[in-house]
Amino acid sequence: MADENTEIARGLRRRDPDLLDYLIEKYQHRLLRYLLYLTGRREMAEDFFQETWIRVLERGSQYDGRHEFSTWLFTIARNLVIDDLRRKRPASLDSLLDVDGAAPFDLPATGQPSAFDATVQREQNEQISAGMQHISAEYRESLLLRFQEGMSLEEIATVTGAPLGTVKSRIYRGLTALEPWVKGARL
Repeated sequence: MADENTEIARGLRRRDPDLLDYLIEKYQHRLLRYLLYLTGRREMAEDFFQETWIRVLERGSQYDGRHEFSTWLFTIARNLVIDDLRRKRPASLDSLLDVDGAAPFDLPATGQPSAFDATVQREQNEQISAGMQHISAEYRESLLLRFQEGMSLEEIATVTGAPLGTVKSRIYRGLTALEPWVKGARL
């Protein structure tokens, strides 16, 4: 994996268009899903998605390959959302989700489960997603990065700029706050 990150760093310094196509293909769903959860609005998420890839192209020489590319990518996306919030209004990430009262858009799964499994999974996801809307943005973001994106605690700390202990605390508190919805999602 370190070799792949080194190759990505070299390719970004060369502004290799094939590499950029590969990275977009590999990370597009994860990145868009993350931005949807941060913003709560499809249009905003798509705008930030495009801006994130523009930044990757413009600032690719800054990626050194010592960390996972996804960590660097998610950090860029998160900072774009935060910068936009600061520019437009002094608000929190929570306020984005209250705009229309709409739940984030769920991307379809790539597998082919049975109709019953798909229905059960959708119902569980809806209950957990509803619960996610009721917990703090910091907890929601940490849970999303950990369990949906599969990032390590250290990677989450890098993305969010929070100390490792804070990340651990946010995940624990987020899971505790989410527990009533998770219990309700079990059959």
